[in-house]
Amino acid sequence: MAIKLVAILLVAFVSHVLPDLARLRDYSWWRAWLRWLGPPAPGVALAIGVGLPVLVCVLVQAGLSTLWFGLIGFVFAVAVLYYCWGPRDLERDVEAIDKAPDGTARLAAAQALRRDGDNSELPFAAENLVAATFAAALSRWFGVLFWFVVLGPCGALLYRLAQLLAAAPATDESALARKFAALLDWLPAHLMALALALASNFDAVFSAWRDYHRAHAQGYANLDLGFLDAIARASVTADVAADGNADAHSPLVALDDAMVLVRRELVVWLTLIALIVLGGFF
Repeated sequence: MAIKLVAILLVAFVSHVLPDLARLRDYSWWRAWLRWLGPPAPGVALAIGVGLPVLVCVLVQAGLSTLWFGLIGFVFAVAVLYYCWGPRDLERDVEAIDKAPDGTARLAAAQALRRDGDNSELPFAAENLVAATFAAALSRWFGVLFWFVVLGPCGALLYRLAQLLAAAPATDESALARKFAALLDWLPAHLMALALALASNFDAVFSAWRDYHRAHAQGYANLDLGFLDAIARASVTADVAADGNADAHSPLVALDDAMVLVRRELVVWLTLIALIVLGGFF
């Protein structure tokens, strides 16, 4: 676990100081391979398109784990985690919106916050930007981070390839992939909710989470992650209100506060991992 923490910190640092290296996160080879496989029966692309690369990663991960006292395995883990992080840089996307010279440019820059495969226009409104920021944080940071901690490099690759497959055009295969991707997102999303409650207004977050589930009456264990939008908006509203000098309905104010809360969540996650390492639980 200590090695994983160091790898996470290193990847987060490199992603922040060298954002241009994000171009290395190229999945064209994987998309070409899926095209070569052709239109398979439902489940085959998920099993082969995602499962086979992950299996190869598992074998490489196991083979490198003891070489040079684990140093080669550590380098491999850092490389895979960096490759699966993002792929776009969330900090830079938000910064581009803040620095856009006019409304048209801001609207265009805001489209970078959409999930892969989502071609609908993201409105330049406070609640939409907040929801998109938290959804992007889940898919770009917290989802891959969670599965990296649980399964190592193969977990990060599993998460990223599942997300990419789920973003494909609507077919029976992509519908199955979306369910699988939502399954992989379920635990990270709930841990984000817990971290947000600790990093922001606990009452606002808990009330929004409870009210969302009461309104939809689907149970707490279903794969509907809409509660993340609800708690994100509630926490930003409470956070901006506590400031007293800003308007939570202002798109830029809400966007910047959402980014602040996402960073706080990341700190909470890293602190928890560090406490687990120090406590010797893993």
